[in-house]
Amino acid sequence: MAYHGSSFPPRFDESNLKDKIFISAIALFAEYGLNGARMEQIAERAGTTKRMVVYHFKTKENLYLQIIEYVYTMIRHSERQLNLADIPPVEAMVQLVESTFDYHADHPDFIRIICMENMQRGRFIQQSALLRDVNRSALTLLEDILHRGQQKQLFSKQVNARDVHRLMSSFSFHYVANSYSFSMLFEENDDPAAQRQYYRDMAVQVVLRYTCP
Repeated sequence: MAYHGSSFPPRFDESNLKDKIFISAIALFAEYGLNGARMEQIAERAGTTKRMVVYHFKTKENLYLQIIEYVYTMIRHSERQLNLADIPPVEAMVQLVESTFDYHADHPDFIRIICMENMQRGRFIQQSALLRDVNRSALTLLEDILHRGQQKQLFSKQVNARDVHRLMSSFSFHYVANSYSFSMLFEENDDPAAQRQYYRDMAVQVVLRYTCP
């Protein structure tokens, strides 16, 4: 099974050794980063040998790059699954913000891996021939929602998809990436479920206030 770009499977087969190695690597790269995770650890977690990891993925760097491609591909896939094209623009925007927030909250390994890559100044993202194409769909989706809303004078014509995506993503990203420090400093003993709903609702309000005239 070749793992690259849109050919990533929507679900992994845990009886398949290559899939087990890939799942193991996601968890270890999220925890330790490229430099901290070792091929021996990945193999041990997958119940195999380093030789088999090398057989399937050649090098640790190649495996790491494929994982970056995978985590981005999956979040873009989740956005396309919303099927927002036929939903009224404001409702579509609300659903997209809520889905984005939930995806980040439910996939903390995605956040950790992207944090690790940014600590490396995007060195591996620059090597990927497909990531820009994969992520273009995030802007295309927003452009359609904004255009439909602007035609009905529901959204400001000064707003563009890139800025809305940055706003939406940054709010969702901060909720997960800073959850430990922010909660310990400012939200002691708050109920986690209520806290998540509160910030999810806030994300929607922030994006609508930014986009609506």
